[in-house]
Amino acid sequence: MSVMSYLPFGAGGIIVRVETDIRRGIPGVDISGLAEGAVREARDRVRAAFRNSGFSFPLDRILINLAPAGMKKDGAALDLPIALSVMAAAEIAPISGDLLVMGELELSGKIRPVRGVLAAIAAGLAEGITEFIVPAENAGEAAILKDKGARLTAVENLQSAVHALFIREEKGNLPVSLESCPQNEEPQSISIGDFSDVRGQPLYKRALEIAAAGGHNVLVFGPPGAGKTMLARRFPSIMAPLTSDEAVEVTRLYSLAGPFSNSDGKNSHRFIDRLITRAPFRSPHHSASAEGILGGGRIPRPGEISLAHFGTLFLDEAPEFRVNVLQALREPLEDRVISIVRAEGPLRLPAEFQLLMTANACPCGRLGMRESDGKGFASCFCSPEEINRYWRKFGGALLDRVEIRIAILPPKIEEMRKSSSSNEEASAVIARRVKAAVEIQRHRFKGLKSNSEPQKQTGFAVSEIRRNALLPAGKADALCPMNEKAEKAFHSVAAKLGLSGRAYHGILRVARTIADLDGKDIIEAEHILEAVYFRRMGEDPWEIISM
Repeated sequence: MSVMSYLPFGAGGIIVRVETDIRRGIPGVDISGLAEGAVREARDRVRAAFRNSGFSFPLDRILINLAPAGMKKDGAALDLPIALSVMAAAEIAPISGDLLVMGELELSGKIRPVRGVLAAIAAGLAEGITEFIVPAENAGEAAILKDKGARLTAVENLQSAVHALFIREEKGNLPVSLESCPQNEEPQSISIGDFSDVRGQPLYKRALEIAAAGGHNVLVFGPPGAGKTMLARRFPSIMAPLTSDEAVEVTRLYSLAGPFSNSDGKNSHRFIDRLITRAPFRSPHHSASAEGILGGGRIPRPGEISLAHFGTLFLDEAPEFRVNVLQALREPLEDRVISIVRAEGPLRLPAEFQLLMTANACPCGRLGMRESDGKGFASCFCSPEEINRYWRKFGGALLDRVEIRIAILPPKIEEMRKSSSSNEEASAVIARRVKAAVEIQRHRFKGLKSNSEPQKQTGFAVSEIRRNALLPAGKADALCPMNEKAEKAFHSVAAKLGLSGRAYHGILRVARTIADLDGKDIIEAEHILEAVYFRRMGEDPWEIISM
């Protein structure tokens, strides 16, 4: 007898058929099909769960096969399907037809939650499987696809799972125990705050508004105390909400990644229990490894750039990150997918994110810092070579992919005294403008597909163009019309600055976003000039002194 199950792998997984054969011989359990550590140990957990749940474990020779047999299998999600497959073979519980089961067993028979339940249900539905048994703690996650035709039963222990099988045998269907799916949950707890909390820095706020509207990459640099991190951490407060399809994809990725941590210290590692409707905002520490940022591992999982899918990857103090990590971001920023080559073959993870980086202008942080009287700049403790070495960590190729670069200085005391939160624009006001601009882009790009083959091979719907930052160069003339004055200004600036092809189209994309924020179909000269202003800095940290 066989039961279907699912094992996460990268941005997807494989459906596993758990087959059991019971024959005469010395009592024992053999598991075939390249079972790794946790799967091999399942035989002991299943045997104890049988006994503690009131069932008799068969005293015969048991062979359990995990198909396809040529792929390595690890993790505890196969515990429950192995137990039910053994029960079916021993005629303890009835199983007929396709049924997908997931769950880890405790020795007591209680069923623990597992990762990848949402992806498992999506894969099962694609294969024509409509009935699913999942752990009770994964119920909210599983209910996300209830409206897609999935018949779901959430169980707390082995006895409940067997009871559901008898009801299925009697009535022809599994009992439905999932009715609705909670929504509006962030993938991680963060203190967002409001833009009105930050005094001054109008150019920085404007840059973040444009970035949020168009999905553009941002680099902001300046001395400590200028408000770089404070404003960056408030960026989620102005971002547009995800569409229903985007929300399902983001939730699916977090389900595959496994439990995440809460900041309240309670239930510090928990699984996704509802649909994520806010755009992700990931802020890894600068000590993060390349594997943690890009994804992979012994059992491949999504990294930070995939968990920032349809959202933002925030690198605070970006030059402190390892050089190989920073340089590895170049391809994902271009392709919107990360390809990890392994012995088993290439693994592709979705990575449609925007990059937000902050940095000091020099290692000591004093470059650009004002004297106490506000009339001059403080002395920097770094040598020119140290500053150049520090800035070279970005590399020209990475900076060329950043459309918005801005240098900021700490606000003056007079500005801090004059300004108050009532004079600062609230995040809600900015968010309304951003949402309106995003809706314009969604309408503009509706049905427009990317030609990137790697994106199409991830299994996620990332091939659709969604934001101005992804606007193909070949569509620029048709989708970015300029009036005569704007065209002359653009060509003049391009010739004067000696722009690369990527910089040329980057400015055009940002100008398209600025025009969308103004609600205009035609790009005007002022939109071009503002886009150029936000592009002109960032190549040389010494530029901050000229401000």
